[in-house]
Amino acid sequence: MFELAIKKLKEAQKIVFVTGAGISQESGIPTFRGKDGLWRNYDAMKLATIDAFYENPKLVWEWYNERRKNIFSAKPNLGHKAIAELENFVKVVILTQNIDGLHQRAGSTKVLELHGSIIEIKCTVCKFKNKILTEFTNIPPLCKCGNILRPNVVWFGEPLPQDTWQEAMIHSSNCDIMIIVGTSLVVSPANTLPLYAKQNNAFLIELNPEETMMSSDMDLSVRSTSVIALPQLLSIFK
Repeated sequence: MFELAIKKLKEAQKIVFVTGAGISQESGIPTFRGKDGLWRNYDAMKLATIDAFYENPKLVWEWYNERRKNIFSAKPNLGHKAIAELENFVKVVILTQNIDGLHQRAGSTKVLELHGSIIEIKCTVCKFKNKILTEFTNIPPLCKCGNILRPNVVWFGEPLPQDTWQEAMIHSSNCDIMIIVGTSLVVSPANTLPLYAKQNNAFLIELNPEETMMSSDMDLSVRSTSVIALPQLLSIFK
């Protein structure tokens, strides 16, 4: 299977990566699940909802401010850099569930942020949207229209941005290889992307230290971390 994977990689015209929290965890960014998924005795998965935001917007904003500081202090790891360097050899598209921007900081040029970006804000009522340029003195911050601003991220129970999702489905449906990195594939609808690729006879590769609920659907599952496996994958093209 490794020999077949190498052959497929060398022949590929387009590789799509689906990345999750695991690749960023290796840069020191905590994941939602497990022991790192707690913050000040709150369940992060419960904080990341629109109901939690309206119930206590100050708390949610404080949580995101802390997350943003952690993200800004993190640096792209060897996994991020390997994916970026791969663009020198083949067309690469990244469909990421991460909101940290580390793929872009590593040099990747085609990144679709399925769950939004932590460095952006939007109004809860009007269409205002912008990058966060400075820290806000008043929490929660208000829009010029007088309503509360929120992080421009997709919370649990919210739909993905439809234009981004439509583009992600198209890329998944016309790639030669899809490489799934650092995601447990339990969050919908992002976990359906490998199915679109499979329907187009794409070769599916999973890079994850642990087995996932879709491991049996993969053509190749590699039990390794991204900082180890992705530079090795890149070496195939050199």
